[in-house]
Amino acid sequence: MTVLITLFIAMAMVLSQPVYAKNTSKSFGVKLCENSSQYTCYTVKKKETWEKLFPDSAMRDLVMRINRMNTKLHAGLVIAIPANGDTDPLNYSPLPVIIDPPGKKTIIVSLQSLAFGAYNSDGQLQYWGPVSGGRGYCPDINRRCHTSIGKFSIYHKLGAGCVSSKYPVGRGGAPMPYCMFFNGGYALHGSYDVPGYNASHGCVRLFVNDAKWLNQVFTAGQGSVTVLINK
Repeated sequence: MTVLITLFIAMAMVLSQPVYAKNTSKSFGVKLCENSSQYTCYTVKKKETWEKLFPDSAMRDLVMRINRMNTKLHAGLVIAIPANGDTDPLNYSPLPVIIDPPGKKTIIVSLQSLAFGAYNSDGQLQYWGPVSGGRGYCPDINRRCHTSIGKFSIYHKLGAGCVSSKYPVGRGGAPMPYCMFFNGGYALHGSYDVPGYNASHGCVRLFVNDAKWLNQVFTAGQGSVTVLINK
């Protein structure tokens, strides 16, 4: 009887724990294909890679940007491919090419569009790229881990060797190349894990080359850079 009661309690404890599934919604590519004639859908086959599908590095980079991901492909994944062969990244920007002049360099992050745009002081888009923001809830820290919405400024940045002092939990050391801190311990930084949806602990993950450009070119020189985080 004691054994049965113990087993029952153990099962109840397991069942009472919340289940955190992986992102199972439609891929970003599917959403693009369903809502725009600018793209065609392609279903990845077994053993296909970014390099095999797109030998040309410029096209490969563009398709990765369009799908907001730099992670490995897997069989069954649906990605969006430009329908007209245009390879100019600015023509695929989900953010406006011109905004009201902000008066200073500004980085706009759209968590819904999974993208950032870098604007000069006149409001002209200079560059855009994919992002992955906070995932909403992180089981390893047992709390919400969304990216804060609002207006911030970059106040500190480091180079290629930047690492997290907090993650992985208990030891730190997660790579954050070309980090640019804008809100306490939260930063824009490079990552090889931009998966096409929001998946971070609250930082804003970028393609590594994008983070390097923002860090070394766009934010170089005098004056602060504004960071606007939108839903």
